[in-house]
Amino acid sequence: MLDGVGAGAMPDAAEYGDEGANTLGNVARAVGGLRLGNMAKIGLGRILPIEGVEVAAAPEGAFGIMMEASKGKDTITGHWELAGVRLDVPFKTYPHGFPHEVMDRFECAIGTKTLGNKAASGTEIIEELGEEHLKTGHPIVYTSADSVFQVAAHESKVPVAELYSMCEAARSILVGEHLVARVIARPFVGLPGQFKRTAGRRDFSVKPPMPTLLDCAKGDGRTVMGVGKIEDIFAGCGISRSVHTSSNSEAAEAILRALGGEMGPWDIIMANLVDFDMMYGHRNNPRGFAQALEDFDSKLPGLMDGLGFDDMLVLTADHGCDPTTPSTDHSRERVPLLVYGKRLLPGVDLGVRTTFADVAESVAGYLSLPCGGFGTSFMPLVER
Repeated sequence: MLDGVGAGAMPDAAEYGDEGANTLGNVARAVGGLRLGNMAKIGLGRILPIEGVEVAAAPEGAFGIMMEASKGKDTITGHWELAGVRLDVPFKTYPHGFPHEVMDRFECAIGTKTLGNKAASGTEIIEELGEEHLKTGHPIVYTSADSVFQVAAHESKVPVAELYSMCEAARSILVGEHLVARVIARPFVGLPGQFKRTAGRRDFSVKPPMPTLLDCAKGDGRTVMGVGKIEDIFAGCGISRSVHTSSNSEAAEAILRALGGEMGPWDIIMANLVDFDMMYGHRNNPRGFAQALEDFDSKLPGLMDGLGFDDMLVLTADHGCDPTTPSTDHSRERVPLLVYGKRLLPGVDLGVRTTFADVAESVAGYLSLPCGGFGTSFMPLVER
């Protein structure tokens, strides 16, 4: 899961303020072209025009593009749909901050006042309010265009375990009419002007409203490994084993170790590579985004070589996060779909899929799992 790596605006993008968004295309133009030779070999250049990316004459994998059937453009909605769950009503957002009844209950539960309570960039708000937080000890609460309630605190003032407890209190409050998708703990360290968020981030998500592909696999006795923030996104549901990572390189290394057999048997590995979105998309940094794409591309041959004969690699995304637009939020975009396996047919054009859930349906069919969703399997097109 290449978090935030969108492939062009959805037809309804204007409703979300994202008309013209195109994460891959716009990043490539902003930096004078991308060097993604390994993804190009699978078929990336056949999906959409990307400056610098070759259009392979004979792709080694299958390639296509997917539309999001669910409403919204957040992390959970995208991941859940990829696992077979469609949301017809988007999660609630609070662009003007949370109402008094929410904040009063939260402050009562944690025994202290709070700072912030507005939509903001995570790095900017700790610079704005971090010094006051150090003086008062009051945690910083903020949100974004996503359905999130984020709590930031300096580790010297609020130990990480205490911050997690605060977030658990918020999670119990943010239900019903004020249901938000995620409560996120955001610890940070450093001095004023040099604050830095740490790897102690933790997401407290709502549970999927129905069983996902992961639940189905685990219920059938299969081993499901979540890498990165997958366990948090699915609130632990359907996960047999979790490896929490804080960067693309850590996630890629964990996948390689799993492929090499170091982590025991597995049937599904679902991994989130977070840097594209967290480090560069939300910070409007196209050059950093481009470098992260090229760094991942350089690791791709190792991942492909680590696949067994019957293994299948699916590369996709959960939404866009175009760093070239004025917004620092996610963008309502289509996502790329690249599929590779040593026993799968190469060079197959999977076309435009009408839902991310085609991935869930395809994986379920590939593993002969007794479950099905609303997607359409692409396996009949790629199996020999």
